[in-house]
Amino acid sequence: MYKLAVFDMDGTILDTLEDLKDSVNYALSECGYPQRTYDEVRRFVGNGIRKLIERAVPEGVSVSDIDRVHEVFTGHYKVHCADKTKAYDGIKPLLEELRANGVKTAVVSNKADYGVQELCKEYFDGLFDYAVGEREGIRRKPAPDSVNEALRVLGIPKNEAVYIGDSDVDYETAVNAGLPCISVLWGFRDEEFLRSKGASLFVREPSEILSIVLGKAD
Repeated sequence: MYKLAVFDMDGTILDTLEDLKDSVNYALSECGYPQRTYDEVRRFVGNGIRKLIERAVPEGVSVSDIDRVHEVFTGHYKVHCADKTKAYDGIKPLLEELRANGVKTAVVSNKADYGVQELCKEYFDGLFDYAVGEREGIRRKPAPDSVNEALRVLGIPKNEAVYIGDSDVDYETAVNAGLPCISVLWGFRDEEFLRSKGASLFVREPSEILSIVLGKAD
């Protein structure tokens, strides 16, 4: 049994892609650039908002123009980050069951910290012991810094924690932090891609996470 379950946010506990796409396309349009499709944005996410914007703008755009798109995106997303976002089916009951069994829960995301805090309160109020997003001066995932901070704050040793995410960045984060990784298959990356990056433990339903964390999996 693990004593701490550390979750990624986008593509793992929340389906945030429609709101991300809308804010990306609003910013691109406002700055005079062509918009992106749902599938393009899905491929672009995972390494933080700045990298999302860098991937979304046309090739050859200047740093100052990327800064402008990023600024417009941030202003729009702060207001619209919960318009279409929804929790994946079964996530809230999973968190409730974990906590009822004495397991601590945390979120570590590459999403901007303001978004992480707002969305945790909106969808999972009181269900996480610790939540953190991307902040200035802190290396983002796959660096293990924020995962290590969660372990320190919650007083949990690495051998009693597990990381749960949907992407190659999440798998690399878990490896870098010295944690086992559960890769979910309802998010933004498919099994074939994740296997090619080294992931090996997969779940298709949130209830399977409960079994693994509580040590009841077959």
